[in-house]
Amino acid sequence: MVNPLPLNQFISEQSGSSESLSSILNDIVSACKQISYLVNKGDLNQLLGDADSENIQGEVQKKLDIITHDIFVKALINNPAVAGLASEENDDIIPTQNQHDPKGKYLILFDPLDGSSNIDINMSVGSIFSILCCHNTNTLSETDFLQPGNQQIAAGFVLYGPSTMMILTTGRGVNAFTLSPDSGEFILTHPKITIAESTREFAINMSNQRFWEAPVQQYINECIQGSDGPREKDFNMRWIASLVAEVYRILTRGGVFLYPRDHHKSLSGRLRLMYEANPIAFLIHQAGGDSSTGREPILNIQPRELHQRVPLILGAQQEVQRLIKYHRSA
Repeated sequence: MVNPLPLNQFISEQSGSSESLSSILNDIVSACKQISYLVNKGDLNQLLGDADSENIQGEVQKKLDIITHDIFVKALINNPAVAGLASEENDDIIPTQNQHDPKGKYLILFDPLDGSSNIDINMSVGSIFSILCCHNTNTLSETDFLQPGNQQIAAGFVLYGPSTMMILTTGRGVNAFTLSPDSGEFILTHPKITIAESTREFAINMSNQRFWEAPVQQYINECIQGSDGPREKDFNMRWIASLVAEVYRILTRGGVFLYPRDHHKSLSGRLRLMYEANPIAFLIHQAGGDSSTGREPILNIQPRELHQRVPLILGAQQEVQRLIKYHRSA
């Protein structure tokens, strides 16, 4: 690689990135390096398996859910640019402990270990983060975090796979960085990622097919019919059950991902708006893709609560628009 660009240099050179935002991104990088080290050790440190606790959604937490949450908090809690934190693994917001005046300008939301159900079987997991401006100069509250996704300043995720990668946007496109085991630094390896408008690949959990609404049933049935059906082309199906891994595949080779409403578990959807759908949708749009619940754009949703769930459809623009059309027709 000629003149490899380290992530910290990229952040400092990124046009429009303030010094305070750069410091936050560097703290997130530091946290993710620590998490990568723990994940790569597997069960050598006996940190795999369930913890004796549940999160606010009533899901049994993994030991690493709690540990990675603590790593994020420790990395960011004393940054003077941060006004407050919100974690998928924590019931309430986390005000910063610093007494700086003026108060920090940014709010950080994060899912410290997305796809943690895969950790015990050595499948890809990741961390997702979202950065918002804090507009309130008084006492911090949950309301300050309830901003639509189109207000995000930056977002990204780190994929802990065969190699550890950070995918980042500050509103000026999407770039991906690979963690070098030699230097211990993230190096720019995939600049200016774009998603093809059309695709022959979809990702969905087919075990829930009988619970889907009619528009999703129609779309998937047409994909399965392949060249014999109205789409007149064959499709492949993928399902990893790790959002970060699904999204990275779409960013690098195209596709469409669906976690739709269904009549089995929740008509409101399964993925968290603030910690998963918003930051991922921001990345997808910055790479030229599209996202929706089927009924409304993800980034336009006004959040009602910190742990709100939504349906999520994202990826190749033509496919997402087709699904939106089917929902409108229904």
